Amino acid sequence: MIRWLSLALVLLLAGCAQHAPLPSALPPLATPLQLHIQREQAGASQDWLLVIQQEGATLRWSLIDPLGIPLSRQLLRDGEWSNDGLLPPNPEARELFAVLLFALTPPDQLAAHYQPADYRTDGATRQLQQGWKITYRSAQDFTLESADIRYQVTPLNSESAAP
Repeated sequence: MIRWLSLALVLLLAGCAQHAPLPSALPPLATPLQLHIQREQAGASQDWLLVIQQEGATLRWSLIDPLGIPLSRQLLRDGEWSNDGLLPPNPEARELFAVLLFALTPPDQLAAHYQPADYRTDGATRQLQQGWKITYRSAQDFTLESADIRYQVTPLNSESAAP
């Protein structure tokens, strides 16, 4: 009986874990965006491509590995995530996308789209109360860090791909 109660408590607490907030309305983004994401965790590194497209009041997020295999396809519409296609839900990708959306929001738009209690800004850094720190090198070149994971985000330069 005690085991079941312990398991139930763990599951309840896991369900209460805070996630990165979503904006009250979509901030202005220059889409489509193509970003290189380098994920670092426990000494391991992975490279991904992220494409963000705006379709009316919806943002389409497509995360792809270097071989072109989709890892997550999500739609953000009316403040809610939904799967786009047949891929299974990917909670890590949704969290990454929410933090990226916050990071990509222009500084003069933060107060209009996020609750002031959710974040702090200080020059070239922003922090979400949910434990994420964003350090900027430029508007689309930054690092996202939490307690155990780090993402290096850089824009893809389509001109460099030309011969």
